[in-house]
Amino acid sequence: MERNQAVDGLQSLFLKANRDLSAVHSKLHKEFQQIYPDHANPMKLVARLKKIEEEMSSLKDQCSELLTAKQDLIDKARTLLVGNRTMLHRLQASTGGPTTSDEDDSAYLSFNQIIDEWATQVKSSKEDEEEPGSNDINQLLFSAIVQSN
Repeated sequence: MERNQAVDGLQSLFLKANRDLSAVHSKLHKEFQQIYPDHANPMKLVARLKKIEEEMSSLKDQCSELLTAKQDLIDKARTLLVGNRTMLHRLQASTGGPTTSDEDDSAYLSFNQIIDEWATQVKSSKEDEEEPGSNDINQLLFSAIVQSN
């Protein structure tokens, strides 16, 4: 019998504490609504910050996946372009026609220039933190952006 009364007493104590906390929450909520405009309500700001923190993790994962896919695309484009140029040079050589030099191929020069500028820009912003031998330009950029925020 004593044990049941002790458990009942503890349960009623917790119920009272829960009611008291709910009452305090309601009073604070009403007070904040009266004192602060909607966009400056501390409770709403904290809730928004928590939501943003939760979403940040998901966004980082999505950015990482996107940058990986972008790096794959860049690597495949470069491989395909170099392969096509090699085949074109062989075709030109086999037909006895003039071969196109790198200096005469403006699309190839432009592509390489863009890739080189991108690599230089990202590597210079990540110069101190770069791992030796790292060729993943997008990962370097992502790391620099995330760490600066």
